[in-house]
Amino acid sequence: MQSKAHTVLFKLATYLSKYKLTLIAASIALLFTAGVTLAMGQGVRLLIDDGFVAGSPEKLNQAALFIIGVAVLMSIGTYVRFYLVSWLGERVSADIRQSVFDHLLTLHPSYYEENRSGEIMSRLTTDTTLLETVIGSSASMALRSFLTFVGGMILMLVTNLKLSLFVLAGVPVVLLPIMLFGRRVRNLSRQSQDSIADVGSYAGEIIQQIKTVQSYTQEANEQAAFGQHVETAFNAAKRRIRQRALLIAVVISLIFSAVSAMLWVGGNDVISGVMTAGELGAFVFYAIVVAGSVATISEVIGDVQRAVGAAERLFELLSIESLIQAPVQAQPAGPLAAELKLEQVEFAYPSRPEQPALKQLNLTIPEGKSLALVGPSGAGKSTVFELLQRFYDPSAGQILLGGTDLRAFSPQDLRQQLAIVAQTPSLFSGDVFHNIRYGNPNASEDAVIAAAKAANAHEFITRLPDGYRSYLGEQGVRLSGGQKQRIAIARAILKDPRILLLDEATSALDAESEFRVQQALENLMQGRTTIIIAHRLATIRNADQIAVMQDGSIVAQGTHEELQTASPLYKRLSELQFQEQSKAHDRDHKLDAPATA
Repeated sequence: MQSKAHTVLFKLATYLSKYKLTLIAASIALLFTAGVTLAMGQGVRLLIDDGFVAGSPEKLNQAALFIIGVAVLMSIGTYVRFYLVSWLGERVSADIRQSVFDHLLTLHPSYYEENRSGEIMSRLTTDTTLLETVIGSSASMALRSFLTFVGGMILMLVTNLKLSLFVLAGVPVVLLPIMLFGRRVRNLSRQSQDSIADVGSYAGEIIQQIKTVQSYTQEANEQAAFGQHVETAFNAAKRRIRQRALLIAVVISLIFSAVSAMLWVGGNDVISGVMTAGELGAFVFYAIVVAGSVATISEVIGDVQRAVGAAERLFELLSIESLIQAPVQAQPAGPLAAELKLEQVEFAYPSRPEQPALKQLNLTIPEGKSLALVGPSGAGKSTVFELLQRFYDPSAGQILLGGTDLRAFSPQDLRQQLAIVAQTPSLFSGDVFHNIRYGNPNASEDAVIAAAKAANAHEFITRLPDGYRSYLGEQGVRLSGGQKQRIAIARAILKDPRILLLDEATSALDAESEFRVQQALENLMQGRTTIIIAHRLATIRNADQIAVMQDGSIVAQGTHEELQTASPLYKRLSELQFQEQSKAHDRDHKLDAPATA
């Protein structure tokens, strides 16, 4: 446990080392303020011996001016120290937050299957905020207190050896509880941070699913469940606070007991003439400084332990290696033919390794041709898309682009060749321009509008309150399903990819919009390699090839007409859809009948 703490502190030091000049300046200001604080004790000695005891107004004035001058210097040094150390805290926390976020964007998707987004966000926000507070405040207080403790002990030895030895004998008694309680505080701090992350994760999930919660009238149950999470976090915090409070109380009682005993011994020495009143006053001042330093250290050590726990959680994220790595010498994907080939591909998701999603899959999509994947839910159609984008690597076999294994490319270069329109589009809370331009950040406004027109989205966008400057809300909540779909299609059009992945891209549209968007997609598909996941067979009759999937394998392949006779599964799917369409047509006819009577 101790070695882990040292490792964490060493990693923190590497971030601090980027700002050597600021760190040196802060250290100088820290030493300066500590030295000036200790010089105040000599002012107290002069005030008592040369002023009060000697009865000299001139010496009294000089001593008072000396103390005022020291106080001014102390305030200046404190200002510089506080600013520089606080700046370091903010800067280092921002750097760590950026490093963690940058790293999170490179991790493989299966990591997010196994870890809750709420906990990850807690580490990114709460833990870095705690780190910022400790580095910018508590650590500074601890260092300043340590310096004044060491300096005060030295000056106490110089002022009176006998009393200093008396005080030194009590130091181990004070430090022992700090060491014992400090370790427990750190463990409890880690537990407290984890429980707070659980609270944030649970709340985030419920807020995201608020419509489901309310439609099933589960508000009361969710309130009770959240209350349990809150109480668990509170109880963890309560245990940590109890340990810290006990630590502070024990240290304070020990310190002031020792100071009282020291005053009794020193008072007797002044009465017997062994030491002067000024020396005793200076010694008492140094003893109070030392006692205050120990008390401060005992108080902030809990914060420092919490910071170590928070930093540990952050560095755990940074230490995770992505399962999807770019090769050392990546090949460029751009010049290769946009032909895709899957050879003996096998794959199972890491979260369910015992359930193969694809089994010895063989598939070829020539450049510029279109292939539709059809089959029941769970057949493996979406998994093919996941592998083509290299969100995962196959456990066996290989996937080739232009005859080269996808693992030979950098993931970013490979994905530059692709554009996907998902069945459930993912939108951001930014405005329309931002969401469409996500396909090509450097595109002009005219290009964005042209893409929107091609996707049949321009008309409804112009009706939004601020047109293309309208913000869409979290996950595009302010748009209907069909509108979201057309924004996603416009994004893909703007990217102008060589390979299109369409996951039933028109499923959320009404009949008229579907026809117009289908035309736009057909124009976009010209000359591009296209793979279509189709649930409605009417949308893919014109595909060059149709592959029928079942249980992770290709069971038939051909044109629509060929599969009607060659594939019983395809024929059954086609008949089921024909029946559904006939029933829908009959319902529409019945609804229209009274109006035409």
